[in-house]
Amino acid sequence: MALHHLRHAPLALRLARLPRLAPSPPPPPAARRRLLLLLAPSQHPAPPWRLLSRPRALATAAAEADDAGAGGDGFFSEESTSWESLGVSDRLASALHGAGLARPSLVQAACIPHVLTTNDVIVAAETGSGKTHGYLVPLIEKLCSKSISAEDGNSQDITSGSPNIALVLCPNVMLCEQVVRMANSLIDEYGEPLKSAAAVCGPKGWPTVRPDILVATPAALLNYLFDYDPEKRRRERFLRNVKFIVFDEADMLLCGSFENQVIRLIHMLRFDEKLLSRMEDSGKEISLGDTNEYREDSDSESAELSAADEENEDGLVQHRPVNAENAHIGAHKKDWRRVRKVYRRSKQYVFVAATLPQSGKKTAGGVLKRMFPNAVWVSGAHLHRHNPRLEQRWIEVTADTQVSALLDAVKYGLKSEVHDTKLGPNRTMVFTNTVDAANSVSNILQRVGVPCILYHRDSSLEERAKNLQSFRENGGVLVCTDAAARGLDVPNVSHVIQAEFAACAVDFLHRVGRTARAGQSGIVTSLYTEANRDLVRAVRQAEELAQPVEKAFSRKRSFRNKLKKQALHESTALLS
Repeated sequence: MALHHLRHAPLALRLARLPRLAPSPPPPPAARRRLLLLLAPSQHPAPPWRLLSRPRALATAAAEADDAGAGGDGFFSEESTSWESLGVSDRLASALHGAGLARPSLVQAACIPHVLTTNDVIVAAETGSGKTHGYLVPLIEKLCSKSISAEDGNSQDITSGSPNIALVLCPNVMLCEQVVRMANSLIDEYGEPLKSAAAVCGPKGWPTVRPDILVATPAALLNYLFDYDPEKRRRERFLRNVKFIVFDEADMLLCGSFENQVIRLIHMLRFDEKLLSRMEDSGKEISLGDTNEYREDSDSESAELSAADEENEDGLVQHRPVNAENAHIGAHKKDWRRVRKVYRRSKQYVFVAATLPQSGKKTAGGVLKRMFPNAVWVSGAHLHRHNPRLEQRWIEVTADTQVSALLDAVKYGLKSEVHDTKLGPNRTMVFTNTVDAANSVSNILQRVGVPCILYHRDSSLEERAKNLQSFRENGGVLVCTDAAARGLDVPNVSHVIQAEFAACAVDFLHRVGRTARAGQSGIVTSLYTEANRDLVRAVRQAEELAQPVEKAFSRKRSFRNKLKKQALHESTALLS
């Protein structure tokens, strides 16, 4: 049941009776021990949740092998693996050490060598595994190498002299700014970023000084390329200079409201590759030309991708051989569109996600298989699986017990033995499904004397940035919606509470991924109602069997239909 009912009777009357806790000096040690005993779960009647004494090592065989080779934490690569051994220069390795990154993670060690090549790469790995540096490090290495070769005059590119740009697309402003901070934190011996990064998102316009790494939301980038550049002069030059494109949170960018914008950008970038390929074949300068030609090519490519869905059961786009005579510069437009899939590649595409379902042609994974059939896939050991460093508590609640269960969960997370004081201030994140529910939870906690910070989409960007920075620096309790579930890297969150259970397994994985990051441990307390029972059962069963939660990835309605069909099938089998 949604928490917006907390604003109304009778729970609002119960809330009014809760005493406001005035600030008081810390109790003496003896009194504090008595207080902790009162809060201990063993003092309460048998609760409807299972508390593990320590996180269970539920992992695949590959993950267990990685754990054995990485000192047992399953995050860092083995000690013999260094940045230099992955192909990173001494200069960049020194910058990484200066930023506190002494060793690469398992995911970084797996994906960096592939991104350093010209291959398209798809990185699907669990939250908190180091994916952002997994693509930033090789991109910065490539940009530095390109700069050196250009200075030496060794570049064979037809557009030599044009600066190479790495483009990173993110779904929201906060994630854009986070990527920019991480890129600019890799500095040289003079304290300057090895390669400059800037964001184009929200109120931020195009940077006055050209950055080496441009981080943008799809809408902001399209607005610049079309609304602020009607004559296409900057657009053509920008598309030509972009050599590396990263799609961060790729599953979100390739579905829902972002899908059309992102597919449009991919077609624009691919069309520029085709023009450059034609230019190299002919030795003549070719402009983007008529906008209608680009639109026809994009529409035709989209239509053929859709047709391939019906023709190919595997969902892969087949690259058919073509006659060389159709590829020359003087060919008719139809001939050019006919051979549009055969051209020399000049850009690299990297897709990064913590959840990437592939069961279906319309899922993000299915789309990538069709559009980038030759891409290299790098998967994390715990992708879509239970994190062995995570301790999970499950509490079924009703409308009458939800408030008290929430307060007990917050108090449990604030206990000193739950949090390692060496990691800095205690940080707890409380998730709700709606803005109204977040406001209600905030009111409840403040009413009983627990200060908290709000984070949801109805807050301004400035307020969200300020609150997130306060949470990073000072800790405390952050009450939030799923706006804080994706991509945001807040170090050392010790406890995640689901005041309302996630609507689907994807949201669940992103929420719980806010803790137990970068090799640390963490606790998740999930409050759920009878309405969530089927989804919770599926997630817990996957955890117990050390299986991915693929079957629970669909939305609630279709998920329930799947469960009904499964139950009907089982009952029919028993009767027969």
